[in-house]
Amino acid sequence: MGTIPSETIEQIAAANDIVEVIGSYFPLKRAGANFKALCPFHQEKTPSFMVSPSRQTFHCFGCGAGGSVFRFVMDYEHTDFPSAVRKLAARVGITVVEKSRGGAPEEDQQREARRLLLKLHAEAAERFHNNLLKAQFAGPARDYLEQRGINRQIIKNWQLGFAPDSWDALLKWALDRGYTRPQLLQSGLVKLRDESDTRSEIYDRFRGRIMFPIHNDVGEVIAFSGRLLPVRRSLGEGGKNEEGIAKYLNSPETPLFRKGNVLFGLHKSKRPLIEANCAIVCEGQIDLISLFEAGITNVVAPQGTAFTENQARILKRYVDEVVLCFDSDAAGAKAAEHSLDALLQNDLIVRVLELPPGEDPDSLVRREGKEKFENRVAGAQDFFDYWIEREMEAADVSSLGAKLQLARRLAETVSRVRDPLMRGEVVNKASARLGVSPADFGTLLSIKPARTASAEAPQFARAQAAPGPRHDIAMLCLLALRDEAARNFLLAQNWREILEQVPDAEILIRILQSELHPDDPASLSAFMASLSPAEEALVSAWLLQKVPADAETMVEKWWLGIRHAVLRRRLAAAQNRIKLPELSTGDIVNLQKQILDLQEQLHELSQPAGAADN
Repeated sequence: MGTIPSETIEQIAAANDIVEVIGSYFPLKRAGANFKALCPFHQEKTPSFMVSPSRQTFHCFGCGAGGSVFRFVMDYEHTDFPSAVRKLAARVGITVVEKSRGGAPEEDQQREARRLLLKLHAEAAERFHNNLLKAQFAGPARDYLEQRGINRQIIKNWQLGFAPDSWDALLKWALDRGYTRPQLLQSGLVKLRDESDTRSEIYDRFRGRIMFPIHNDVGEVIAFSGRLLPVRRSLGEGGKNEEGIAKYLNSPETPLFRKGNVLFGLHKSKRPLIEANCAIVCEGQIDLISLFEAGITNVVAPQGTAFTENQARILKRYVDEVVLCFDSDAAGAKAAEHSLDALLQNDLIVRVLELPPGEDPDSLVRREGKEKFENRVAGAQDFFDYWIEREMEAADVSSLGAKLQLARRLAETVSRVRDPLMRGEVVNKASARLGVSPADFGTLLSIKPARTASAEAPQFARAQAAPGPRHDIAMLCLLALRDEAARNFLLAQNWREILEQVPDAEILIRILQSELHPDDPASLSAFMASLSPAEEALVSAWLLQKVPADAETMVEKWWLGIRHAVLRRRLAAAQNRIKLPELSTGDIVNLQKQILDLQEQLHELSQPAGAADN
C-alpha cells in the first residue's frame, strides 16, 4: 500500500470544517467561541464535549477523547486513518492519490485502476439513479417500489436506480465517457458473451433490474445488486436461458468487491450498531431499507444467505450481539445455522428472531410498526434454544440410533463456542433436553483452541489521553502549538540537544520537528494525524487552553528553567564521577574542565540578562 502525502492531508483538513463534519452526526450548540455537545464517546448528563472552529479540533473534558477532524471520524465511525481520510476527501470532492513507498510502477498502476473503477461505479450509480427518478421506461420499477412502501425520498436516501432492459445501454454510455473495454470488464458491469473467448462481444450484465448500490464502509460504491421486476420474464436469446431469471443478480468479484468482506448498509448503520451494541441481520436489501427507514437503524445484511468469517470479524468491531432475522422457512433456518460458526468464532452472542410464516422483515415492520418489531427483537430466542428445539422436533428421540446422531450433531455445534462460560451453559441445555448427564455429553465435544489476539481483526478502540508531561514541558508544548513567535524562539535554540536530555520531552520534540504552523488549523490537523490516539487527545486539550498574554516572555522563562535543570544534572553527574577512585589523570583533568565549563554556563544563565542566546 502507498502513503497519503501530508500536503493532501492538509488540503482535506482545510476543506472539511470540523464543526460542519461533527454537526452532520449530531447537534452542536454555540458556547462562546466554541461549540459543545454531550460526548458521543461516554455517558454524561452535562455537555463536556467541545469543538473549536478556530483550532479545528475537538476535546472532551469528561473522558479525554480529542483530536482533529480525522480522529473524530476514526473514533465515531470505528474506522482506520486511511478510510477516514478517503471519507472526508469524498465529502469535499478531493481525489486521494497515494504515493508508492517503494516507487513500484505496479502499485501506482493498481491505485490508478482502483481510482478509475470507483469513479466508474459512482457515475454508473448516479446514471441508474437518474433513470429510476426520471426515465419513462422505469415507470414499472417506480410502481413496484411504491407498492413495497419505498417512496421517492427513500429512493434518494439509498440512491436506488434502474438498469434499462437493454443489452448495451450502459456499455454505450460508458464507452462514450472514455472508459475502455478492459476497464468495463474489470468492473463487472459488462460481461463477455462467450466467457471462454476474451475477444467475444460484451454486453450489459444488469438489464431490466432495480439497482441497489453496494457501498464499502466509507460510503464508496463498489458493486451493485440488481433485483428483477416481478413482471419480467426470462429473456433468452437464441434459445439460451439468461442468468437474469435469477431474482437477484450481484456484481462478480472485482478488485473493489469481495462478496464475503462486505455488509450491505454498514456505511449508514455503523453508529447505530455501536450505540445499540447489537446488530439485526436481514437477508435482503429491501428488508434492511424498510427497517432502517422505519427507525430501526442497527441493521446489516450479508451479501448472501450466511455470514462469512470476514463479515463476522467486521461486525465484531461494532457489536457484541447479533439477532438473525431470516425467513421462517427451511432455507432461513439453514442460513441461520450456516452463519453460526463464523459468528461464534468471533465471540458474538447470537439470537434468532423467528418470523411468522409468510412474513419477512419488510412486510412485518410495515404491518406492525417499529415498536412491535422492536419488541419481537427484544424477545428473540438464544440461538441454541432455538436450534435445540428445532433439532429435537425433527428427531425421533425414542430411537437410540437417532438420539446418538442428534447428540453428535448438537455436540459438533456446541464445539464451536469458544467462551467457556457460554459453552458450559449450552452443554447443560443440550444434555438436559437429551436426558444425559453434562459430563457424558461433554465427552462428545471437540476442543477448538482459542485464537490468539494477533489473529483477531484490528480493533478501532478510542484511546484515553496520554499522561501529560511535567509542567514545564507541557507549557512549552502549549506555547509551541499556539504562538508563532514562541515557536520561532524555541526553534532558534539548541533545542534538540537540550531536550534529548530531558525526561518526558518526546512530545515537545515531535512538535518542534514538525512543519506545523500555529495559525494554520489545517497544518495542525496534519500534524495530529501523525500522533498516536493518546497523544492526539493530549494535544487537543492543549489547543483548547488559553495562551498566556506574554507568550514570548513565558517561553523564554520556561526554556531558561529547562536549560538550568539540564546543566545542573550534568554538573552533578560530573562532580560524582570525578570522585571515582579508578580514574586516570587524564580523565580527572577532562572532568575538571567540564565542571568549570558547566559552572560558567550556569553563572551566565543566572545573570540579569537571563536568556542569553545559545
